[in-house]
Amino acid sequence: MSDIYQNLINGQWVDAASGETTENVNPADHSDVIGRFPNSGQEDVEAAVAAAKAAFESWSTTPAPERGEILYEAGRVLENSKEDYSAVMTREMGKIQAETRGDIQEAIDTAYYAAGEGRRMFGDTVPVEMPSKFGMSVRMPIGVCGLITPWNFPMAIPSWKIFPALICGNTVVIKPATDTPASVINFARVLEEAGVPPGVVNVVCGGGRAVGSPLVDHADVPVISFTGSSEVGREISSRAGERLKRVSLELGGKNAQIVMDDADLDLALEGALWGAFGTTGQRCTATSRVILHEAIAEEFTTALVQRASEMRLGNGLDARTEVGPVVNREQLETVERYVQIGQAEDGAELLCGGERATGDGLDNGWFHQPTIFGGVTRDMRIAREEIFGPVLACLTVGGLEEAIDVLNDTEYGLSSSIYTRDVNAAFTAIRDIQCGITYVNGPTIGAEVQLPFGGMKNTGNGHREASHTVLDVFSEWKSIYVDYSGALQRAQIDNREAE
Repeated sequence: MSDIYQNLINGQWVDAASGETTENVNPADHSDVIGRFPNSGQEDVEAAVAAAKAAFESWSTTPAPERGEILYEAGRVLENSKEDYSAVMTREMGKIQAETRGDIQEAIDTAYYAAGEGRRMFGDTVPVEMPSKFGMSVRMPIGVCGLITPWNFPMAIPSWKIFPALICGNTVVIKPATDTPASVINFARVLEEAGVPPGVVNVVCGGGRAVGSPLVDHADVPVISFTGSSEVGREISSRAGERLKRVSLELGGKNAQIVMDDADLDLALEGALWGAFGTTGQRCTATSRVILHEAIAEEFTTALVQRASEMRLGNGLDARTEVGPVVNREQLETVERYVQIGQAEDGAELLCGGERATGDGLDNGWFHQPTIFGGVTRDMRIAREEIFGPVLACLTVGGLEEAIDVLNDTEYGLSSSIYTRDVNAAFTAIRDIQCGITYVNGPTIGAEVQLPFGGMKNTGNGHREASHTVLDVFSEWKSIYVDYSGALQRAQIDNREAE
C-alpha cells in the first residue's frame, strides 16, 4: 500500500474535495511508488485562498524580525532533514542525490538569506523640499500570493518564492508540480515545525488546469509567481493581466557556452559536461549549445563526445550514477522528437547518443543517452528551441564577435558562459551578451541566492528571483511624508516669490 499524501489548508492536512488521488512513481524505477497525491480542483483552491486571506492580517502585522526568526528555524529544520528529503526528491524526480542535496541546501541558504531581510528590508529616507518635514519609503505586504512551481528544483524554487513572500508579510497558496508534490509537502511540514501559523502557507496538489487556473483567476490572489514554460507563462500573464495582478514569470532558456581559442580546454570541457548533462539537461539554465572557436572546435568536440559517451546512467540513489532519468514519459518523448528533428536538419551530425538508454537496470525508467550534435548552425531548430533534456548542439564560429552574435540569436536570454583567458574578451562578453546571467570560466548552471536570478527577452517578464530584488515581487512601496511644522505647507505649488 503506497503512502497517501494530503493538501495543507488552514493548518490541517486534508484530502481533495473530490476524494480522488493520483499515483506518483519513480522515473528511474516505475515499480517504486512514492505515493498517492490529491487530485484537487477549484473547491480546494477556494478553501486554501480563504484560509490564506484570513491569516493575512495577523501574519502581516507580526513584526518582520519575528517572521525572520521562524524562517531561521525553518532553515535549521531543513538542515536536519536534508538526507531524508533528498532521497525522496531523487525518487520522485530522478536527479542524482548529490544534486538533490544541493537543491535542499539552496532552500536552506534562501531561508537564512530571507530571514535576514526581516531586519533589513530597506526603504529610503530622503531630503524633502520644505522645512520641518520628513520623507521616507517602506515596503508593505500585498496579500495572498499564488505560487506555481516546476518539478526540476522541487524545493529550491518553492523556497525562492515562499520565503520572500513570507518575510514581506504575505500568505501563500502553492501548487506543486504534479511530478514532484512530495518535496513541496515535505517543505510545508518543515514550515509547520518551524512555527509558521495555520493558514499562512497552504498546499494544493493537482494539475495545471484544475488547480493552477483557478489560482491565477481568483479575485483574492493579487500576486502570481510562476516558473515553467514560456507558452504557459504567456497564458498566465494574459489571464492575470486582465485582472491587473502582479505577475512574476521565470520561463525558458536556450543557454550557450562560448569556448574561445585561448581557453583552458580541460576546464571548459568539464563545464560543458556539467552544464549540459547535470540534472539530465532539465534545468532552465542548462547548457543547450556550445559555441566553439574554429581553432579548437574539432579537438574540443572529440573530447566532449568521448566523455559524454562514457557517462554512467542509472538510479540517482546510486552514488556511482552521473546522469539520471528524464522526469516522465512525455519529457522523454519530447527529447526523442528533437533528436529526430536534429537528424533531419541538413548539415547536423549526430555524434553520440540519440536513443533511449536500455539494459543495465535502465529498462524500467525514462532514460535517454547523453546526445551531442555537431555541424549545427544557428538557424536549426535544435539551436533555437528549448529541449529540456540531455541534448547538446555544437556550433563553430570564427571569433568573439560572431560567437556573441550567435549566442544572442535566440528568443531567450537566461544564462550564458564564456571560457577565455583574455580579460578584454571576457568583459566584452559581459557587456554584449543579452542574458540575465553570464559566467566567465564557469558553466551556465549554478546560481547563488544572493544574486538576482532571471533573464531577458522571452525568458521572463523583467522580475527577478533570489537576492533582495525578489522583494519587489512580494511587496508594495509606500511613500510617507511627516509634516511637523504645525502649518499648511503646500506641495506642488510654486512657493518661490517672483524676483
